[in-house]
Amino acid sequence: MIVVTSVGQYKEELLQLFKKAGVERFSGSDISGYRDRGNLLMGNWFPSESGGSPSIMFFSFAREEKLGELFRLLEEFNREKGGQNPIRAVVVPIERTL
Repeated sequence: MIVVTSVGQYKEELLQLFKKAGVERFSGSDISGYRDRGNLLMGNWFPSESGGSPSIMFFSFAREEKLGELFRLLEEFNREKGGQNPIRAVVVPIERTL
């Protein structure tokens, strides 16, 4: 399984990278991204004000070779365009599935 997070502005590029890697089935969600802003994490666990950046998260249970290709494409994207907001990805091993 791969989990990918990014700033929202990269959504279309990410969709193209999934397609280019041959990852045909995946799920996604709009999320809010946060950076450590000093005491933000030390204050109220449920902050009353929203301050997150529009972000996205995708995950897929694709085959290992397709995940490897996607990871390679993501690394290439980050080298070329990632800047201060690189795409983050992690491959998570799955022990059992239904």
